[in-house]
Amino acid sequence: MEFKIENTSVYGLEFALKASGNPMRTKFDREELTGKDLKRGINLGSTRSGEGHDNFLKGIIVQFDVSAPLYWWKQAQRYHWFDFISSQSTMHCLLKFDITNQCVSETNTKILEIVEQIKNEYLAIPDESKEEKIKKWRELVASTPCGFVLGASMTTNYQQLKTMYMQRRYHKLKEWHEFCSWCDTLPHFKELTGVTC
Repeated sequence: MEFKIENTSVYGLEFALKASGNPMRTKFDREELTGKDLKRGINLGSTRSGEGHDNFLKGIIVQFDVSAPLYWWKQAQRYHWFDFISSQSTMHCLLKFDITNQCVSETNTKILEIVEQIKNEYLAIPDESKEEKIKKWRELVASTPCGFVLGASMTTNYQQLKTMYMQRRYHKLKEWHEFCSWCDTLPHFKELTGVTC
């Protein structure tokens, strides 16, 4: 199992581009999008983060499914507007997963053998031995490696993706490079955010 992003949907692009002109309006203009709207969006969106000029990027909503190792999720959860819609659960499904195949290829095979052994020991405990089962379950959960891949459906926006991109584009983890490459495929993302590799 490896890092993967799929089922991407982008909403609100035209609405947000129109809204980028609101500070200079006395009434709302919801006419068709024009080249002027796109040009303004590019100028405002490519300003430095924190200046406030790129706030309209919050209106471009992105939803997608991402499968990533636990070590990536720990870093991704730092971002405030990177929200879980729903995710796979180790608590509900750990015993259903083929743990070895659910981990990234770099996961140490000796660790995987130990985790599989703990899983088999847990499954061998009779249901009536509740305390023993709880203890072994906690050992299994605590021993699951950081290379274990879980999927989640996420929602975010272009402004948050701009921040993530700028902070992670040169990161040591290849998953962040793949994430930034995915951002590059979003409609007008590079133009509107001014990000570069």
